[in-house]
Amino acid sequence: KSRKQNSVKLFLNLVTFDGLANSSSYDTFLLDEERGRLLVGAEDHVFSFDLVNINREHKQLAWPATPSKRDECKWAGKDLGKECSNFIRVLQPYNQTHLYICGTGAFHPICAYLEMGKRAEDNVFRLASLFENGRGKSPYDPKMLSASLLIDGELYSGTSADFMGRDFAIFRTLGDHHPIRTEQHDSRWLNVFFIPGHFSNPDTDSSDNPEDDKLFLFFKENAMDGEHTGKATIARIGQLCKNDMGGHRSLVNKWTTFLKARLICSVPGVNGIDTHFDELQDVFLMSSKDPKNPVIYAVFTTSSNIFKGSAVCMYNMADIRRVFLGPYAHRDGPNYQWVPFQGRVPYPRPGTCPSKTFGGFDSTKDLPDDVITFARGHPAMYNPVHPIGGRPIMVRTDADYQFSQLVVDRVEAEDGQYDVMFIGTDVGTVLKVVTIPRESWHDLEEVVLEEMTVFREPTTITAMELSTKQQQLYLGSALGVSQMSLHRCEVYGKACAECCLARDPYCAWDGAECSRYFPTAKRRTRRQDIRNGDPLSQCSDLQHHGSVEDRNVFGVENSSMFLECSPKSQRALIYWQLQKPNDDRKQEIKMDDRVVRTDQGLLIRSLAQTDTGIYHCQAVEHGFIQPLLRLNLQVIPTNKLGDILPGFPGTGGAMGHSAKHRVWYRDFLSLLDHPELNSVEEFCDRVWKKERKQKKAKAPNGNGQGGAAKKRLTPRQFQPPVHKL
Repeated sequence: KSRKQNSVKLFLNLVTFDGLANSSSYDTFLLDEERGRLLVGAEDHVFSFDLVNINREHKQLAWPATPSKRDECKWAGKDLGKECSNFIRVLQPYNQTHLYICGTGAFHPICAYLEMGKRAEDNVFRLASLFENGRGKSPYDPKMLSASLLIDGELYSGTSADFMGRDFAIFRTLGDHHPIRTEQHDSRWLNVFFIPGHFSNPDTDSSDNPEDDKLFLFFKENAMDGEHTGKATIARIGQLCKNDMGGHRSLVNKWTTFLKARLICSVPGVNGIDTHFDELQDVFLMSSKDPKNPVIYAVFTTSSNIFKGSAVCMYNMADIRRVFLGPYAHRDGPNYQWVPFQGRVPYPRPGTCPSKTFGGFDSTKDLPDDVITFARGHPAMYNPVHPIGGRPIMVRTDADYQFSQLVVDRVEAEDGQYDVMFIGTDVGTVLKVVTIPRESWHDLEEVVLEEMTVFREPTTITAMELSTKQQQLYLGSALGVSQMSLHRCEVYGKACAECCLARDPYCAWDGAECSRYFPTAKRRTRRQDIRNGDPLSQCSDLQHHGSVEDRNVFGVENSSMFLECSPKSQRALIYWQLQKPNDDRKQEIKMDDRVVRTDQGLLIRSLAQTDTGIYHCQAVEHGFIQPLLRLNLQVIPTNKLGDILPGFPGTGGAMGHSAKHRVWYRDFLSLLDHPELNSVEEFCDRVWKKERKQKKAKAPNGNGQGGAAKKRLTPRQFQPPVHKL
């Protein structure tokens, strides 16, 4: 592979709020850029963090379940410590001074208003005394995922509506209208319903008439009986009209405009057998030049116990709208299979919002009975929504983790705009990935810029928010909240070539270092090439190679040796060459059972005299060869150790048993662990002085004449070693 998977690095500039001892599940985020705050809902608490530094004067508000509700929860057989708390699941802005928040309430959902003040400097953070029933707004069970959106005074929620978690529905509550929901206990509508993603903003509709505004939502569910997929779990996108008031005689206080379609994210295979990623985990809407047509990024994982993988797919609204235009899915035939509906579709077309644009209906209550009847029996579309390009833009099948969350930042670079993805995993790491178009946006190259650990222990990242204003990323998990910068250009090295090869849209070579790129800055020395990453064209007039480190290392014959050298770039390959003593030529090192190349360096299992020489470590990327390190290895012959170091075990010296062996080896390593020993002469002189000092201390008269004097070592007798692996 041309892409190299480096070991995960702990993010050094990470700011982490480790959480409270009596709280967990920091899963619900609300980013408030105007006040400069991040609101976080957790177990029994709501937090308000400073966007600049989450550890600077954060506010917290305790909102536990009442003792009586906790007791009822325990008596119902739930875990008192893990389930019978108030897990905050809804955080939505209600007006200029208040938020609307809801929690599980120890399996008794409850909602309230949180006062924050109108301005950032208002020191207000308290619950209003008015509490409301949270049924249909927050799940009962904290393990049940849900989604919500409060807009125009109305709360849209996708959640479970009963204690047992069997009634999954889409609700609209609050506001002046009667509450409305999806049809109950009808598997054609919603079957084992989870919403991991979002309701999208209604400005995504194609019409300029506000009466035609729709909401889109993303979820996953069990496949309908007999559905043509054959998969147990499938991903869905649903739509409904904002002005849906339910039917008059049928579907009273039920959605009449709800439609759903399958989201496909698969890798085409041989013989038409695709590898499907069915478990929808998260969705991110990236706005485009046309606000009505955002690009949708979605994270998927596999549902198979045998095959474990993750993928990211992109969708556009034009394809989604086309699918919702038909045909509808219909059960027919002797086997009662799902087929496209071929009969007459009533007017106005089911799923159409009532408006003057279509039919002149003022309300869904005015729709003809045949429209309502058809809508009730045909909520699903037959055709699925396929991703842009027909396949994922990123796939991981060889990793010990799966994707869980995603946010995307559109970054202006020297050669255009690029979408940088930040992908959270179920082991607490974040991948920073840029997608680069080759010929078009339908053909994307995936470039992994960094892979970082953001929590001290492996834990699933359950929430992510990105602040473009602060250039910060915020992450939530069961353990706490973390904050990291979107860019840290200093990790890409101190040379122009390294900075250019990184291909990070946030970073550019400014003539002195790899630093933050600002599109408005005009500097002649600025170098950046995201599309090609070609340092020869960008850095030819600059000192771009940087200094190559020289290091002397020593090894003992027949022992193992590890020569450490790894590139800064995730995509670079390491190329090793050996220059023998008194020879100007460099030879490529052949890999075999004795010499093994790893991601971190070169392992020589058993050193031989012929391994002596200068090892050149070079990074190769995009045809560009960059010297990284020169290691001068000298190998000590085993039969010389007895002459060099008195008492070496097995050479007839005074020390023979294991305890003395360990003492000898400790002293031996202590002599080696000095970078200032740059020559054989210095090393031998250090060994001789240490031995002379020890003998002098043991002598009866203290002048070192108590024993036979050892011959002083000369460089020809000895070549210094290094630590064994």
